[in-house]
Amino acid sequence: MDALPYLQQISLKREKIASFDDYPFSMPSVKFLEQIKFAREVTFIVGENGSGKSTLLEAIAVAMGFNPEGGTVNLNFETRSTHSQLADYLRLARSFKRHRDGFFLRAESFYNVATNIDEMDEAPAFGPPVIDSYGGVSLHKQSHGESFLSLMLNRFGGNGLYILDEPEAALSPNRMLVMLSKMNQLVKQQSQFIIATHSPILMAFPNAKILEVTQEGIQQTRLEDSEHFRLTRAFLNNPQRVFDELFEEGV
Repeated sequence: MDALPYLQQISLKREKIASFDDYPFSMPSVKFLEQIKFAREVTFIVGENGSGKSTLLEAIAVAMGFNPEGGTVNLNFETRSTHSQLADYLRLARSFKRHRDGFFLRAESFYNVATNIDEMDEAPAFGPPVIDSYGGVSLHKQSHGESFLSLMLNRFGGNGLYILDEPEAALSPNRMLVMLSKMNQLVKQQSQFIIATHSPILMAFPNAKILEVTQEGIQQTRLEDSEHFRLTRAFLNNPQRVFDELFEEGV
């Protein structure tokens, strides 16, 4: 029996939900959720802003024991409690084998993770500095994109479950390619990725499972059939035509 995926399936405890008109249950990612079976290695959750993909990803991470603001399971800081209680309504099916490494990356609160790491290293300690596991240079002393990439290149060690919310937010296209290369290395080292993204570049990772959240539900799709890919391709093939249509509609 194969150990992967570490997180094999989630389902919603629909019987415990009083009303699907209330947040976060009204969001498409939750309202239409029955169960999701994850791909062996990489699963992408995509959808328009407001579809609830980040809310769902956060709930998965919290249910797996990660800090709602991001980081490893050992980071317990809290700057402000803003996460939903959706994690309490998820039922998880896990592998017989536990992942040895893991990280929950949230683009919007990564600053807080970096601050917490610096604060831990300012306190008396008997072991090596925490920042050594992240490349040795404070994440605050790097650009947003550099710190994201430093996290992946130095902290992610394999045999891990990595839950990433819009990691492309700080990355140039070239850096996204570097990220894909590192993902490939980690997949070969028995790692699983669950990623919410808008980036067709990331979505192109070979053999990944793509789940698209729409107002009609959650469906598995191909890269070429996803709304993100089709819109990006149409724009790059003929940007002037897109501008003409867009600006004409805005008159």
